[in-house]
Amino acid sequence: MSATGVSETVIKRSVMIAGHRTSVSLEQPFWDALREIAENRQTSVAALIADIDTARGDSNLSSAIRVFVLAQFRQAAAARA
Repeated sequence: MSATGVSETVIKRSVMIAGHRTSVSLEQPFWDALREIAENRQTSVAALIADIDTARGDSNLSSAIRVFVLAQFRQAAAARA
């Protein structure tokens, strides 16, 4: 559900990770957040996803990305408090 209480449409995108293509399905706000985090780190979204993939262990990649984004925004909010 979005902040307005409306379900967000899941968008599937193909990304290259470790030399192979894979599909990642995320809601648009997560794609936007990934882009923002990548820009702040001066890297590409694909490189950021590759880093998340490396650290995710056995979890689903889309879920790992959502958890990563949440953690980044929580960390930023805590730093501002």
